[in-house]
Amino acid sequence: MKADPAVQRRLLELADVDAELGRVEHRRRTLPELAEVAEAEKAVQAKRDAQVAGDTTLADVDREVRRQEKEIDAVRAREDRDRGLLAGGTVSAKQMTDLEHELETLQRRQSTLEDDLLELMERREALEMDSKHAGVELAKAEEALADANRRRDEVLADLETTQARRDAERVELVPRFPEPLLGLYERVRKNKGIGAALLRARRCGACRIELDRSAISRIAGSAADEVLTCEECGAIMVRTPESGL
Repeated sequence: MKADPAVQRRLLELADVDAELGRVEHRRRTLPELAEVAEAEKAVQAKRDAQVAGDTTLADVDREVRRQEKEIDAVRAREDRDRGLLAGGTVSAKQMTDLEHELETLQRRQSTLEDDLLELMERREALEMDSKHAGVELAKAEEALADANRRRDEVLADLETTQARRDAERVELVPRFPEPLLGLYERVRKNKGIGAALLRARRCGACRIELDRSAISRIAGSAADEVLTCEECGAIMVRTPESGL
């Protein structure tokens, strides 16, 4: 294949554009900010789950407190009724003995219930503090996630700008090459990653392998418009005064 040496040299511009587009795509896939966002999302979910679990436990304790208070109120109402009957003097001696015994039982029951209620209230206070702390921790995790998202979006926006600029350059460059040369370049780029590179100081710019004497001799003896490819990587080798021929 033959192509004007100036056209071949212009392949280096296209290769430079494609190299940066490749770096943009690689960076987009491997952004450390993506991992940071993922970790921050996990942290937020863990803090949110912890807060939900704490709030659920607190709600359960609140229901138990209300149940306990209701039971204490019922015991007190029963005590008030029994004391009223005793004060009224309308009950028999046996009924009076039974009421006095019941009052003793109710007093013990009330004391037990009040002790249990006190423990519940202390537990509720601790759970409420835990819930507030969990809320603070969740807010911090959400703030960290927002910061990670912001930094990721900033980097992605920069990459989008670079890609748009390089895509525009590529659209302008591609029509300048004859179809056979461009087709060869695209095939090599698809298979090897680099379609064309400068032959500098007898070394292929694509695979970085130094050519032996016989290869250099063959290249030096080739016409300037001959399209040469690297025997190692297949990339089009563009010759300039830097090639050391």
